[in-house]
Amino acid sequence: MARSPEKVLEQVRSALGEWIVDSRCAYGEAEVEVAPENLYRSLERLRDSELVAFDQLLDIAGVDYAAYGQDEWITDEATNTGFSRGVDGFSTGRLGLTGIYGVQPIEASTGRRFAAVYHLLSVRHNHRVRVRCFAADDDLPMLDSIVPLWASANWQEREAFDLFGILFNGHPDLRRILTDYGFVGHPFRKDFPLIGNVEVRYDENRGRVVYEPVSIEPRVLVPRVIRDDNRYADPATQEASDA
Repeated sequence: MARSPEKVLEQVRSALGEWIVDSRCAYGEAEVEVAPENLYRSLERLRDSELVAFDQLLDIAGVDYAAYGQDEWITDEATNTGFSRGVDGFSTGRLGLTGIYGVQPIEASTGRRFAAVYHLLSVRHNHRVRVRCFAADDDLPMLDSIVPLWASANWQEREAFDLFGILFNGHPDLRRILTDYGFVGHPFRKDFPLIGNVEVRYDENRGRVVYEPVSIEPRVLVPRVIRDDNRYADPATQEASDA
């Protein structure tokens, strides 16, 4: 029988002790935060402890917390879902460090911008935990590689490096894995321009792929707005009010 998240959190706290910076139960799972200097040995203990036995690494998710909690919506009339978004074109999340339209740069290094979130599973006990660790330096985010603990971390750390620019100290082969090896920048960073920097195409005359400045014009999509007019009126309600 699976243990409750509260019970799992209690056991994780017991296993890690003072290495835990913060902890809580959220979204039906236990979640803890550890400092970067304690990351490797914390995960090693969670793997080897008979109490929790997190023997499987499910995923490593990179996160960019720049402008975390700030909302881009500029109207009270728009929904927060849908295929298009009405946004503040001057928000940090949209333009960030690109300097377009006079946008101010993201604030100086706080040591709380880039994080890696490790999702662990105990097959033996059928329970899970999330371990979050923030890189100490926003300008050069770096964490210890855990490839010696789980071989599957190899490609997962390469993905976090490729998309977020998080470096993993001790990784045996830290190369891009989704973008081209010559790609400039990290696409999932919030300061990465949405229109990109370059585009590629195959040049038949040269017989190879060539890189060119991106030709897509930037645009702000129109929000989906809820309008109280007869286009969206319920026919049955309308007939009742007219009666």
